[in-house]
Amino acid sequence: MPRMNSPHAFAPRGAKSDIEEGADFSPKFDADGLIPALAMDATTREPLMLAYMNAESLRRTLELGEAVYWSRSRQEFWHKGATSGHTQKIIEIRTDCDQDALILMVDQAGAGACHTGRESCFYRKIHISQEAGAARLTWIEEGKSFDPAAVYGKP
Repeated sequence: MPRMNSPHAFAPRGAKSDIEEGADFSPKFDADGLIPALAMDATTREPLMLAYMNAESLRRTLELGEAVYWSRSRQEFWHKGATSGHTQKIIEIRTDCDQDALILMVDQAGAGACHTGRESCFYRKIHISQEAGAARLTWIEEGKSFDPAAVYGKP
């Protein structure tokens, strides 16, 4: 368990020019105190999953060197891989121009990142048809890389 008084502090948000052009990390959390974090495989550059962090989970991520998210559904910290063993070692973290979104370049351990048993949560693409009707999904990742019931102990 990481220390609650993490040595990683964030700079206060200053002028727009400082945020966009400066070297200080001053993440902008939304009204719920969250920032989106897209995890991508550091080698293949494929997207793995999208989750959210609050200030403390971001501090824990910086301290541990592994991804720690805030679970919006469970309202608790989520150290990726604590249950499954499918951890995400941080290789690099990027932020966008206004510092309100993150990309985590990770070394994904284990069989996959998705709780459905797949390597990535982004295993389908949206097929846009010129015909009238709803957009459809098509699979870009066939099959599962692990059995989620065996890993998580629930169907």
